[in-house]
Amino acid sequence: MKIVIDGTPIKPNPSGVGLHLMNLIQWLYILQDHNDLKLCYEMGISYQPGLKNWFKGKLAFPDLISSYSNLYSLPLPVRTLNPFLLHAPNLFCNLFESSLDFPDIIHGTNFLVYPFKKSLKILNIYDLTFLKYPQYVNSVVKKYGQIVKQCLTWTDLVISSSESVKQDIIQHLDFPPDRIYVTPLASRYDHKYIENLNCEILISSFTRYHFSKPYILFVSTIEPRKNIITLITAFNLLKQKYKVDHDLVLIGQKGWNYESIFDAIANSPYQKNIYHLDYLSDELVAIFYSKADVLAYPSHYEGFGLPILEAMIFNTPVVTSNISSMPEVAGDAALLINPNEPEELAEAILKTISDRNLRNDLVAKGQERAKLFSWEKTALGTLEAYKKVLR
Repeated sequence: MKIVIDGTPIKPNPSGVGLHLMNLIQWLYILQDHNDLKLCYEMGISYQPGLKNWFKGKLAFPDLISSYSNLYSLPLPVRTLNPFLLHAPNLFCNLFESSLDFPDIIHGTNFLVYPFKKSLKILNIYDLTFLKYPQYVNSVVKKYGQIVKQCLTWTDLVISSSESVKQDIIQHLDFPPDRIYVTPLASRYDHKYIENLNCEILISSFTRYHFSKPYILFVSTIEPRKNIITLITAFNLLKQKYKVDHDLVLIGQKGWNYESIFDAIANSPYQKNIYHLDYLSDELVAIFYSKADVLAYPSHYEGFGLPILEAMIFNTPVVTSNISSMPEVAGDAALLINPNEPEELAEAILKTISDRNLRNDLVAKGQERAKLFSWEKTALGTLEAYKKVLR
């Protein structure tokens, strides 16, 4: 059996969907050589260039997937085909399906899957921000709703990363529950990752932060959905009311509509204690996790919430939101708060950094919680979804 998965979301500095996909692909290629899975398959990866690269003739595969076998380049750029998917979905089907050598399963990972005639079609839906919280996405992402709804008319099976997203799909897209398969995600790190790093050299060569004070950590894209302004408000309360000695460290690329977040930093009386470090290497992010007093992750909505698991891997206690998928990921190994209440967030952070017994309890529970997730399990779950659609 031949399976082709869409590798288009993988970028040079992967995060979110790209990070998930990079790890999933790695394990799907590893597992194809195992004979005990009761599924004999051959993996392939499709890729579509962005419009700018297509105009420039830059059609090469990203370095992160270029070493894999069975790579297929689709001849037209991604996103420009969205109008055709809505109004003439069969226009390029024969061209694309023949370009991929007619796979048995085509796995769409970029919020779309093409209506191939001979292939079974699987679609990843990571979250429904574009439908539930359109105020948190840009104009491009707002259009995902139309594309996803159209694709679901020919999709055989949907894969979601959490039960929370599955319920969102049932409620907002009216897709049959028995055709939605949940495969949880995992951390990019394992428990021994930090042991293999020369932390002293990495820290000494990193000049944008001093590590001289304890700090509260946030890791994710800098955008409104992540509720960073509430985190800054809570940090102001912690400094003003409780006189904590901590810094606030924000690690993540600028996403969309981030200006108000940086205004909040600039207007904070403790702006000198707030650091935005942008995108960092996996090694540096691991060090920041391992040295943080707490990860504060008060997001409004998540399809999964990978930073929660990543912090637990490095024995860092977590304070996160009590809504969406975050309680599902955290279990009883984190303090859950109302993300709309900055004082509640501040008090939970304070408890975590000041109560040693609570901290030790959260760390121990976090270690056990993180062991429940791995990319191998994610890949095995994905293969179970493939088996299900073949029945």
